[in-house]
Amino acid sequence: MRRQYLVFACIAAAAMTGCGGSDPPRAQKPPTPVALKISSPTDLATVRDETVVVKGTVEPAGSAVIVVGQKAPVSGGGTFTATVALEPGANVIDVMATAPRRGPALTAFRVTREVPVTVPDLGGKNEDEVQQTLSDLGLKAEIEKGGGLLEDLLPGDPAVCQQEPSSGTQLRRGAKVHVVMSKSC
Repeated sequence: MRRQYLVFACIAAAAMTGCGGSDPPRAQKPPTPVALKISSPTDLATVRDETVVVKGTVEPAGSAVIVVGQKAPVSGGGTFTATVALEPGANVIDVMATAPRRGPALTAFRVTREVPVTVPDLGGKNEDEVQQTLSDLGLKAEIEKGGGLLEDLLPGDPAVCQQEPSSGTQLRRGAKVHVVMSKSC
């Protein structure tokens, strides 16, 4: 009988404390993450430069910061800067900050590098040449027929007489170039 009591007591103790008689492991509260703030550039910023300077702050000031896979120096006050090369079009910039006994902080934002297009001289080109030339540059043609009432009676094919904006002007891709075509310029 005493033996049954001891077995029962052991089973009860194990049930109360978990298998093996020790306290069950408890989930630990995750460490407080590093405070990470990006001050510039803003998400969805558009720039024309080949690089952008990323600026921000971290707390604690001794945190390590990685911007697009490269270590960024952190000042004693917790500020950091990093210069990031940009590809034409949309770029995603990721930033990570870590510190001892703190959880990591991660963020990402988008910066679009706009590559300006130089408007070519379209003078004398026919409509198909205008369409193809501008399309190849990522620009759109807006064609106006000129010449007036006698245009159909004149010999030859219409060609560009005027364009706006003028050749050499810098535009963003997708912009329109207005041309006036006529047989008599």
